[in-house]
Amino acid sequence: MDDARLDALRDEILDWRHKGVPVSAHGMTVAEWIASGPPTPTLPTPLVTASAQALDHNLRTMAAWCAERGLALAPHGKATMAPQLWRRQLDAGAVGITVANSFQAGVAVAFGVPRVLIANQIADPAALAALSVWAQQGTAIGLFSDSVPTIDRVSAAAVATIDVIVELGTPGGRAGARSVEDALAVAARVAAAPNLRLAGVAGYEGSVTGGTDAAALAAVDDYLGDLATLYAALDFEVDRPVVSAGGSAYFDRVAAVLGPLAGEAEVLLRSGSYLVHDHGFYARMTPAARGGDGPELVPVLEGRSQVLSRPEPGLAILDGGRRDFPYDQDLPIPLGRNGAACPQISDQHLFLTGAPDELAVGDTVRLGLSHPCTSFDKWRLIPVVDDETRRVVDAIRTFF
Repeated sequence: MDDARLDALRDEILDWRHKGVPVSAHGMTVAEWIASGPPTPTLPTPLVTASAQALDHNLRTMAAWCAERGLALAPHGKATMAPQLWRRQLDAGAVGITVANSFQAGVAVAFGVPRVLIANQIADPAALAALSVWAQQGTAIGLFSDSVPTIDRVSAAAVATIDVIVELGTPGGRAGARSVEDALAVAARVAAAPNLRLAGVAGYEGSVTGGTDAAALAAVDDYLGDLATLYAALDFEVDRPVVSAGGSAYFDRVAAVLGPLAGEAEVLLRSGSYLVHDHGFYARMTPAARGGDGPELVPVLEGRSQVLSRPEPGLAILDGGRRDFPYDQDLPIPLGRNGAACPQISDQHLFLTGAPDELAVGDTVRLGLSHPCTSFDKWRLIPVVDDETRRVVDAIRTFF
């Protein structure tokens, strides 16, 4: 990646635009602020911080798990949109970064990510032309496509050769050809286009189910079996075609069903949330949590919110809301406060029920968060904290 551009992130001047940064740090560079070692309690709330130790653990643990099974990893960058974290993932062995649209691809290219997998359909001619130019300039670009009309648009807009990965979907899913037969027709159209190259097949098993029981896992396996059937039916135009699946919930099933292809194909996981994990959705869904074959991951992010009001017995109103904490999968979870819960959230307030009498206005409540993808997008800068000293040791810059 581009070391100079990454290093320049530490030269950014902190000011009123940086939520979660104390006024005393305004005028400092990010590097100067980190060097001062600010204690976590001095940071204003609402706040989200990342654990330095948890980040390191998840990074190393997932990399080792993939290596032991012969799987490649191109983590989904949309989870964090943080080039500093992408750099660490690549350094740990990831072969590339996955993104979801042309804007995200542009961020990756700007920071020098050498290989970008676009796990989505792109139909805009200007975006497609830009992708092909980036490919011509040396970035390895892989683009998902799921229909003949999409392929025709890609071919018409491309000004240089683009590698296309045919996406197999499932009925009711968000994308992907709805049958192996439809996917074969897409592949034939790719092969016939002079400026496109058939480079692999892909899918997203998370569209099949949201369950973890035996029937749900069997449905995932059946879908992955169809993806293997599609792969076997095609002649690819690259030496080592891609077979890609694996969100952050069922990657153990991808290893079991598609892993045997690793000798001839690049079996590529796109799991993105493993790096951050969480206290809610993924804490329930990841393989290790349900007794499957997967690494033991730990939550990285923690919210901090201050009590604004104690208007009723057992109720505290906190200063964090939808603008600060994720709420699409689970609401924030009070940490270290047995019997307390957060049943309601509004734009700038969080309701804490079961609050003990001794919790006073001005006290800080630690919060577990759920779903990394909607945690990072609310923060321009996320302090990284050492668990032992509780001081800031780094800062993650996001690009949403």
